[in-house]
Amino acid sequence: MSLIPYDRTAAVDYAHKWAYRRNPAYLDFSSLGGDCTNFASQCLYAGAGVMNYTPTFGWFYKTASQRAPAWTGVQYFYNFLTRNLGDGPFAREVSIGQLEPGDLVQLAVGENLNYHHTPFVVRIDGDPTPDTVFIAAHSSDCDFRPLSTYAIRKLRCLHIEGVRKA
Repeated sequence: MSLIPYDRTAAVDYAHKWAYRRNPAYLDFSSLGGDCTNFASQCLYAGAGVMNYTPTFGWFYKTASQRAPAWTGVQYFYNFLTRNLGDGPFAREVSIGQLEPGDLVQLAVGENLNYHHTPFVVRIDGDPTPDTVFIAAHSSDCDFRPLSTYAIRKLRCLHIEGVRKA
């Protein structure tokens, strides 16, 4: 298994391109519970270029009916990224101060205490704080939105460490 670099620029460029539109290569999950993690997965794939086709526990998208739960599910996505030892991207949970463009955050907002939203980090101005971290996301489509504009109950930050390829 070789380690290949994660192309943060390609991932961020993808996020900007599709923040207010839908890539026709993927189903829009907006009416099926939300499109945020699907969009985050697309951004991540644009920078990683490698999927993990392990049934059930992998991270892949072939069609709407042939995809891993991690492609669209917030908790499954987190589990895959933080536990992945095979093909594809892998991450570790970090403090907000360790975020970089191309990383991800997961949020519990409003009254909901469960993580249910996965924005993609597109810019950081200065030291990373909720006021200086800017995200792109689907469900409530946005680009360059300050993280601080969410009513955050809980926050976890995922730093992409790299990509493995067999």
